[in-house]
Amino acid sequence: MTKPIFPHELRSFAGTAELVELALNLRWSWDHSADDLWRALAPELWDLTRNPWIILQTVAPAKLKEVAATPQFRKRLKELAQERKTLRKTAAWFQRAYARAGLTAVAYFSMEFMLGEALPIYSGGLGNVAGDQLKAASDLGVPVVGVGLLYQEGYFRQALAADGSQLALYPINDPVQLQITPARDASGAWVRLQIHLPANPVWVRAWEAQVGRGKLYLLDLNDPENPPLIRGITNELYGGGLEMRLTQELVLGIGGWRLLRALGLNPEVCHLNEGHAAFAILERTADFRRETGQPFEVALQVTRAGNLFTTHTPVAAGFDRFPPQLMQQFLGNYAEKQLGLAFGDLMALGRQNPRDDQEPFNMAYLALRGSGAVNGVSQLHGQVSRSIFRPLFPRWPQEEVPIGHVTNGIHVATWDSQPSDELWTRHCGQERWLGETDRVEEAIREVPDQELWAMRQASRQALVDYARERYAQQLAAAGASPEEIAQAGQILDPQALTLGFARRFATYKRPTLLLHHPERLIRLLTDPRRPVQLLIAGKAHPADQWGREMIRQWVQFTRRPEVQGRVVFLSDYDMLLTEQLVGGVDVWINNPRRPWEACGTSGMKVLANGGLNLSELDGWWAEAYSPQVGWALGDGQEHGDDPHWDAAEAGALYAILEDEVVPAFYARDARGLPTEWLAKMRESMATLTAHFSANRAVRQYTHEYYLPRAAAYGVRARNQGALGSSQENWRRRLEQAWPTLAFGGLKVETLNGQHHFQVEVMLGQVDPGAVQVELFAEEPGGRVYRQPMERGERLPDREGGYLFTALAPATRPPGDFTPRLVPYFADVAVPLEIPLILWHH
Repeated sequence: MTKPIFPHELRSFAGTAELVELALNLRWSWDHSADDLWRALAPELWDLTRNPWIILQTVAPAKLKEVAATPQFRKRLKELAQERKTLRKTAAWFQRAYARAGLTAVAYFSMEFMLGEALPIYSGGLGNVAGDQLKAASDLGVPVVGVGLLYQEGYFRQALAADGSQLALYPINDPVQLQITPARDASGAWVRLQIHLPANPVWVRAWEAQVGRGKLYLLDLNDPENPPLIRGITNELYGGGLEMRLTQELVLGIGGWRLLRALGLNPEVCHLNEGHAAFAILERTADFRRETGQPFEVALQVTRAGNLFTTHTPVAAGFDRFPPQLMQQFLGNYAEKQLGLAFGDLMALGRQNPRDDQEPFNMAYLALRGSGAVNGVSQLHGQVSRSIFRPLFPRWPQEEVPIGHVTNGIHVATWDSQPSDELWTRHCGQERWLGETDRVEEAIREVPDQELWAMRQASRQALVDYARERYAQQLAAAGASPEEIAQAGQILDPQALTLGFARRFATYKRPTLLLHHPERLIRLLTDPRRPVQLLIAGKAHPADQWGREMIRQWVQFTRRPEVQGRVVFLSDYDMLLTEQLVGGVDVWINNPRRPWEACGTSGMKVLANGGLNLSELDGWWAEAYSPQVGWALGDGQEHGDDPHWDAAEAGALYAILEDEVVPAFYARDARGLPTEWLAKMRESMATLTAHFSANRAVRQYTHEYYLPRAAAYGVRARNQGALGSSQENWRRRLEQAWPTLAFGGLKVETLNGQHHFQVEVMLGQVDPGAVQVELFAEEPGGRVYRQPMERGERLPDREGGYLFTALAPATRPPGDFTPRLVPYFADVAVPLEIPLILWHH
């Protein structure tokens, strides 16, 4: 067996130091300017793995020296090294726009990151968002530092049994072969941390990945000093039971924050990508408590200002919950020793009812209660999330539950096809995704029809070529005959309308909706005048019986003689396959049950490539759709899992394909161009690509969350958290006095087109400046009318009694307006940080 080559050994080869630096940067997962270097060393291995580091470790030293000595190779290597140096010196968008903003680091915590096939530590959508945002942050220069886990096996790899059912395989992620290195402290020592589990302290190892300008730190428990049972805890992503999940989340949150501090980092903002990482809130609070001596409540009040929680979950059942006994076992001692908190008070942070000793601990509740801002991942998901979290804000209108939204976006440079990239570069320049994107739409509108169609044709041809090769490999791995493998070279037609469906196979995504009427689908696919072909891919969680069954149904359908070669199920849905699918398909189909798709990013990936979407009005498509850019399924309402509605939508899906999609694709003008199709393509590319990009999403996070959260944290943290202490004292006094507050009489007069409101309010011992009286009314479109009422004269013989007044336009009845009392302290988020409210009755 060949001895693994480590960075310091490779650097000993003359002329390869720069090559090592390049190979250990995940930038090449989206920047393809170095592809020719790696392909020159090992072409087949490069096409299979896209891992330059494994190529350097695999290629024979003599071969490496030989290729590295060629003038062409050395010239290209020198150019890339110079580009890297220039990149380091050049101010990016963030540095130009916010050089003095006071934001030095955003810690981005996520259970998974999809950065490239060379680092397989992802499952699907959550990792996709995390990886694409990390890449966009690098492009834009936003100082984001990723924190995640290194899984020894990661998520499973998929194969198909003879009957079409899914097989789950777990190959090992050997750190030596991954584009990572041990994270080292200032002394050069490998960073290893201890955290306490019930039996004993365990060692956590830290790894580092370079992601363009940025860093990703990964933690694992596979340390030789740990017992075998402990070393296996970070084996699988989303595997094992509750105890394994809880331990992984402790390592991610508590270990992750400790790692950052051990490396000398003190991020102003902590961004939680889902509730899995919410224990980082506790450790950040403990860290501030240790530094300042402040009690837990004050430390949390200070640090929460710098925390952002992004929820991706469309149903309350999707949140991680842990039973009290397990929490006591794993966190009872931590609460007492590190937080100075009674265990019951810790549990209250994760419960809807703090007094219910049997209620499990909800990680999303901790994330919300420990953050200064919360957002969903699409406009519709923001609405859904406000409904999900409303129980934490009793008596508050759902519209005012404090959850905003930043619609996800994809990293375009990762997902565009080569023909697409060339077209965009010609018309928008190489730096089109490195800053503002204002000019992109106009430039794409100027692209001639012939050029657009040539790009689409070339992209589809590349997909067909790839699918034939991958399907042949799939058949060979399954033991197919040489004749069957050879036949794979004839599947699909590079000129035919190509549909794609590739998703996680889960019941709410309805992956078999197109199979509702198999004979109707067969007629659609086999029309000799207007042929249609379909590529399918996707995994089901190994524990999801229904998901696995739906995969089997699709595989069985692809084997029907009428559709063989026209419908292909490509196994082991991974990042490489996704890149090819989204680059080449003409139409991307997505038909989840609304509103269970929080955002969905797969359809965004086809935009730059000229692919069109036919999707349920859910997630991002609910805000992106217009008839000019694609096709919509559904009526924009929720119907649950009603089988009659599923049947109706299956019929609608067939009808849209038969009556709109297929005719538009095959209607050609005298030049042989589908002008109606091209009009949709152009409009989709011009209006949607930039808006649904990670470039826009990261800039939006920066404007709306990172900079405000950093500023708020800085103010609260000054003088050992003095402001946070004042805010906590205010909150405690107000909560104690709230039951004594009351409204008195209300008078309304209408004069000169204005309603004049007067209401009596009894504040007792409460400082009038600690509350705000408002006039409230609901408005159309889910908006609310809120107007502060003015404090007037004191009421005689009433302790703390005041008269409050306000004017409101008499365009609606006075009964539509209601006075209410809410807490008030400058720069405290109400109701997120204190959900008290009192209504006039």
